[in-house]
Amino acid sequence: MTNSRVFLVGAGPGDPELLTLKAKRVLESADIVLYDYLVHPNCLLFCNDSAECICVGKAKGKHSQTQDEIHSIIETHAARGKKIVRLKGGDPLIFGRGGEEMAFLKSKGIDYEVIPGISAGCAVPAYAGIPLTHRTLSRSVAFVTATTLNGTSIDKLELPEADTLVFFMAVSALKEITTLLKKTSRFNQETPAALIHRGTSSKQKVVC
Repeated sequence: MTNSRVFLVGAGPGDPELLTLKAKRVLESADIVLYDYLVHPNCLLFCNDSAECICVGKAKGKHSQTQDEIHSIIETHAARGKKIVRLKGGDPLIFGRGGEEMAFLKSKGIDYEVIPGISAGCAVPAYAGIPLTHRTLSRSVAFVTATTLNGTSIDKLELPEADTLVFFMAVSALKEITTLLKKTSRFNQETPAALIHRGTSSKQKVVC
């Protein structure tokens, strides 16, 4: 896709030094950068002086633009022949609505390229010194979002069959997650658990 107009780019989990070289390269040449709240401000320092950087804020309970409005902004600038970077925290295709934006771009016939980012799901535990797999303890990992599209409480849902579970956006749903885990025979009071806040940043906090 050498003539791509839109790049769906993962900015990584928080530490700006975890931005990939390819992400840095497309930021340096972008005309328009649409970025989320979770993107570290230092990532935008790679943008050229003429680039227009627009915050389209995606954080729980803090949406400066609806998803449809973001689609409209992308379509408008793509029609003008601009090189657009849609910059998302973590990886764009892991709980980042990248799939929705890919579907929209396909429906409009707009060329795009996905540039993966390091997901918080693996980077944050690593920064906390927690292995997600271990030959004698865990042979499988599942990523679970603590938010649902229709507002259904997470404690009404089924947990995936995996040895290690990583919950995204979990702080506001801790009570429901605890209730859900208690219903599962695979986990008990002795199962190791950790709560990590602002992972990979200088303000990272870990509670085990």
